[in-house]
Amino acid sequence: MSDDKTETLKKLPLDSWHRSLGGRMVPFAGYEMPVQYEGVMAEHLWTRENAGLFDVSHMGQVQLVGDGAAEALEAIVPGNISALGVGKIRYTLLLAQDGGILDDLMVTNTGRNLYLVVNGATKHDDIAYFKAQLPSHVTLSHLEGHGLLALQGPKAAAALAKLEISPMQPDWPVPADLYFMEAGPFMWGDIPLGISRSGYTGEDGYEISVPAEHTETLAAALCALDEVKPIGLGARDSLRLEAGLPLYGHDMDAGVLPVEANLNFALSKARREEANFAGAERVLAQYPRKAEKKRIGLFINGRQPIREGASVVDADGNAVGAVTSGGFSPTLQKPIAMAYVPMALAETGTEIIVEQRGKPIACTVADMPFVPHNYHRKPKL
Repeated sequence: MSDDKTETLKKLPLDSWHRSLGGRMVPFAGYEMPVQYEGVMAEHLWTRENAGLFDVSHMGQVQLVGDGAAEALEAIVPGNISALGVGKIRYTLLLAQDGGILDDLMVTNTGRNLYLVVNGATKHDDIAYFKAQLPSHVTLSHLEGHGLLALQGPKAAAALAKLEISPMQPDWPVPADLYFMEAGPFMWGDIPLGISRSGYTGEDGYEISVPAEHTETLAAALCALDEVKPIGLGARDSLRLEAGLPLYGHDMDAGVLPVEANLNFALSKARREEANFAGAERVLAQYPRKAEKKRIGLFINGRQPIREGASVVDADGNAVGAVTSGGFSPTLQKPIAMAYVPMALAETGTEIIVEQRGKPIACTVADMPFVPHNYHRKPKL
């Protein structure tokens, strides 16, 4: 990449901090971001066993304010946002008018507004789409002055507890007492934090919204703890792949519908019955198992990873599908991948052939997640 191209990339609030720690910076989603510090394998395994700190400040943080904001948002997402309780989070999909997936996002009901986290590479397009589709009385604010950190791993709660973070509301739980997909406003000294028990690694953990000018102070305090190390994009990608979590722009895009992406859970029963979200007729025509293709997991025979773009082929060598994410699993010590295949090949245990650089590779359709999720879920009564 040329120096001119490098100069056009944006810098994260923690840019100099990453560099001081030896982070190897690469272009991603329009930013210079750390891909690794010690090495992808070591950082991946550390996060599975301890707690890793990811800088995800490239993500888009958005607030929606106004009467009926939840109902207005439901016109373009299939999630049941109007029924979302205060302090609760919902994963949903931003849908084009034809039902294609424009992005996936998290929506939190803070009690004062709706707080959305969207993907970094699509955030400006998302915001333009929101503004075009939402009524004028719903105000959108892009929280460009905030950083976003993700603390992930089985020791994340214990580590965060050491910072003595207090809830803004006296009847609200401390971060360690939040359950998966719960959030709240907190104070760390005089620094306000928005903390959610969520993330995209399959591990227990948190995402922390912090004013940009305090991001380095918080990151340094966390990484001073024995449980925490900074982790780069490389391990974030291998962790989310093991967790079977799709990456927008790779495992789904505007040409893919929710059922094809194997995201049926994002189509809530109430919204299916209402059928009044963007592209509902086309989307629901595929529900629950009527799509022609489906995103599936793959175990690869042998040790050679297969990468995005490799073709799934039939017995005659004709391309019938494609790999969208692939790599070596540090936890399982073998290569894994995600791919789109015809429904006839989507059953777990089906043997298929992937062709990479002209070489046929035997694979087996696998259940996802490849590595069980370790979320801190609320016990069922």
